[in-house]
Amino acid sequence: MSDRALPGNDSHGFSRRGFIARTSSILGAATLAGHLAPAQAQAAAAAAAAAAPIESGAHVPALVIGTGYGGSVAALRLAQAGVDVQMIEMGMDWVTPGSDGKIFPKVTSPDYRSFWLRTRTKAPLSNFLGFPIDKDVPKYTGILDAEDFAGITVYQGRGVGGGSLVNGGMAVTPKRANFQAVLPSVDADEMYNTYYPRANAALGVGMIDPAWFETAACYQFSRVGRKHAQRSGFAWTFVPDVYDWNYMKQEAAGTATKSALDGEILYGNNHGKKSLVQTYLAQARATGKVVISSLHKVTSVTPTTGGGYTVTIDQINTTGDTVATKTVTSDRVFFAAGSVGTSKLLVKLKATGALPNLNSEVGKGWGENGNVMCGRANHMWDPTGKLQATIPCSGIDNWDAGGAFAEVAPLPTGIETYASFYLSITKNPNRGEFSWNAATGKADLSWQTSWKQPSIDMAKTIFDKINSKEGTIYRTDLFGGNKIWNDTLTYHPLGGAVLNKATDNYGRLHGYTGLYVIDGALIPGNVSVNPFVTITALAERNIEKIIATDL
Repeated sequence: MSDRALPGNDSHGFSRRGFIARTSSILGAATLAGHLAPAQAQAAAAAAAAAAPIESGAHVPALVIGTGYGGSVAALRLAQAGVDVQMIEMGMDWVTPGSDGKIFPKVTSPDYRSFWLRTRTKAPLSNFLGFPIDKDVPKYTGILDAEDFAGITVYQGRGVGGGSLVNGGMAVTPKRANFQAVLPSVDADEMYNTYYPRANAALGVGMIDPAWFETAACYQFSRVGRKHAQRSGFAWTFVPDVYDWNYMKQEAAGTATKSALDGEILYGNNHGKKSLVQTYLAQARATGKVVISSLHKVTSVTPTTGGGYTVTIDQINTTGDTVATKTVTSDRVFFAAGSVGTSKLLVKLKATGALPNLNSEVGKGWGENGNVMCGRANHMWDPTGKLQATIPCSGIDNWDAGGAFAEVAPLPTGIETYASFYLSITKNPNRGEFSWNAATGKADLSWQTSWKQPSIDMAKTIFDKINSKEGTIYRTDLFGGNKIWNDTLTYHPLGGAVLNKATDNYGRLHGYTGLYVIDGALIPGNVSVNPFVTITALAERNIEKIIATDL
């Protein structure tokens, strides 16, 4: 396979002025609706990707490290306030199709695009019918990072758009009653009256048509999940999502190119899903005040004499090699590299003396949102369907009584499995801590696999009861070694620079003026539901305050 066939290797040289002119004409009135159609956003992203990356010696008013939820909110609102913003993204800008004509591969066909700098895939579901399904792939800056720490693998999105590229799009606002336990220093009235609605609108959150759900073949698995939950006395609920539900109806009718109905999600989605590329980032790019440098990685942030910060950045190629090191200055720096990325960088900067005045809370309060996975083997009279949408649309709620909320998740294998599959979010109280390991030059995480036992116990409050009622058993062929539970992963890393501890109550890092955390690192380990709407809403709250008082 030649580099010519790989996405991300184009090197067209466009001026920033030319980039603005091209994208402005593409975006125009479309941004007024809050998000772009996939084709428009793809064209806009392609034009934006052609903009020259940041040059060594540059000075920018605001530098945002990362292009996930928090960083995208910050970039858009800063730009709307008139501030020029440079975003630094370690992953690629996913705009160039591969040799198959698609930007992203489907779940059942992982290839070089699928994993971040691995030579073998590491799928969350590692086995099927007892056989391992991982395979060798070329080393490449792929879209999904399975980052290994002692005791846990953390799955993270890599590319412009961050985690929004690879998640299931489940856009859940936590119950008001649970919010104060998550973020006790934040005014819940403000969040639920202003910032959650703002986030949901900007993200393009919608709900499946309940009538269509009842007959759609692709949600037979979810209807079986509902039947089993309700027969055991559990509350079952629809869950909002950022997928375009009208597009999915067209997929099912055969009038649109299949995406969610063609096994696309874990390694990106080519149509239908409204990632940040179609929402916040599209609007940010349309302002002409936001430039994104992809395949760039921040390695150091230090105070500059006279104010502001010197930022050191490595530019990498698609095999992860550093091809250039750049030094730029910025008046303000926003850490938005995700819970893990932000935490690792901050503990490094504190320990190595780059930012020695960071307080002792940096690196603490990290959690995995209580994630555990399991499957159940149903009876032959409860088939879950050959065709399964990759977008979950429902969940089982036993949070108050048992400490667990379980997504009824798809198994998009293309064959009948008679299996129900679940990702549970639980009230796991355990918290890990990042620390700097000078000997290895890397950040370590203190997590232990045994700390997942509370999550297993909480999830069992749902599935033991369902199995007893239905006369069914757990699947033991999905995770290797006859395991019932996948207790060595998380999709939802949170914490490490907790709000009102490592930072003030709006994300300003203690010890330094002009340094901010604005991503999931602010949330202490657990949010009771899928976290990205809360990350977005909190970022909306914090950046509004920062713009009003700091600029």
